[in-house]
Amino acid sequence: MKALKLLALVVVTLLVTASPAWAQAAGTSHTLSGVAVGAGLGAAITILGAGYGLGRIGSSALESMARQPEVAGRVQVAMIVIAAFLEGVTFFALIICIVVAGKLTTDVPF
Repeated sequence: MKALKLLALVVVTLLVTASPAWAQAAGTSHTLSGVAVGAGLGAAITILGAGYGLGRIGSSALESMARQPEVAGRVQVAMIVIAAFLEGVTFFALIICIVVAGKLTTDVPF
């Protein structure tokens, strides 16, 4: 049941994220291509992965702090460092997706 809910969330997120690429008019010079769909899907997967990762980091940290309150300060610092690294990698992946999608609007072949 949990896997089915996750699959439904993934499908909805992918459709919502890719909708701007599908909404282009057919008569424009930059029609829908695999690059636009790939960039949208890449951004959606990146956001889903980051959300899942941050949720796991937070839940694991809270559980460990509840089990051993005396190490809560060290666990919290480690959690913040790991979350910062995760956010940095997520931001980098989203920038790559934006750059790839931006290549569609230029007339220079890539």
